[in-house]
Amino acid sequence: MAKAKRVNRPLSPHLQIYRWQIPMLTSILTRITGHALVAGVLLAVWWLVAAATSESYFAFVNGIATSWFGDLIFTGSLWAVWYHYLAGLRHLYYDAGKGLDIPTAEKLGWACIIGSVVLTVITILLVQ
Repeated sequence: MAKAKRVNRPLSPHLQIYRWQIPMLTSILTRITGHALVAGVLLAVWWLVAAATSESYFAFVNGIATSWFGDLIFTGSLWAVWYHYLAGLRHLYYDAGKGLDIPTAEKLGWACIIGSVVLTVITILLVQ
């Protein structure tokens, strides 16, 4: 039997081979924003439980929820809600069998990302 020639290559393809693509980014963002939603819901539930517990405990939790950290969590959650909404609409479009070609999929991915940021800023400006 002939001796096999060994070639140095990575054990599995990774970012050295694959380049970032918008569908890959939107898939990763869907998972990240799902966790951001959980953080926002946990903070809101903690705030509600503290309101039902005692006045001093509520003051403590309200201080956290209205601090820069709470604002960051709630703003991230707001962006996650808008992103999930737009990504859901995109998937409904995909389920209809439309937009499955690569250029359209990339445009829809950018529309979800940019649209969610724009809608988040508009929401924040309207609420203030």
